[in-house]
Amino acid sequence: MFKHAKESQISITELMLPSHSNFSGKIHGGHILNLMDQIAFACASKHSRNYCVTASVNKVDFLNPIEVGELVTLKASVNYTGRTSMVIGLRVESEVIQTGEIKHCNSSYFTMVAKDENGKNVPVPGLILDTEQSVRRFARSIARQEQVKKRSSRFNSSEFKIEEHLDLVKSQNAKLEI
Repeated sequence: MFKHAKESQISITELMLPSHSNFSGKIHGGHILNLMDQIAFACASKHSRNYCVTASVNKVDFLNPIEVGELVTLKASVNYTGRTSMVIGLRVESEVIQTGEIKHCNSSYFTMVAKDENGKNVPVPGLILDTEQSVRRFARSIARQEQVKKRSSRFNSSEFKIEEHLDLVKSQNAKLEI
């Protein structure tokens, strides 16, 4: 079975309240991450028709601060489908109510895994790629997975060669005592 990404796309908008702010008056990053996890879950569950769990989050850079009183919109779409997993692309934007100014706050990729009622992984519907953008997103997800594998093996304790990294470490704010 295959489905279009648009069948499970989700968008939510929420007003940012003082209770969502940190000590400096900006919206707490943890609150935004919580919202991101919820919408990723909803999107993946809608696509797979199963409850899903978060397996990993790929890179969250907070690009612009969010102020109390702004509207935050989160958009989620399935970018990639594996056998039991999906990569959900997320975009977070904030809007200043008085001016209509929209800021891109962050984008991220959540890998979600579909589970049955016993907690076992279950197959998910494949993705119908019907636009150039959908093919680009799917291919980018594959490339990101391959980069993660390379990065993980390069720094695996059995593969790690300290002499290859000493000059790099010495140029940083660290003191070597080896």
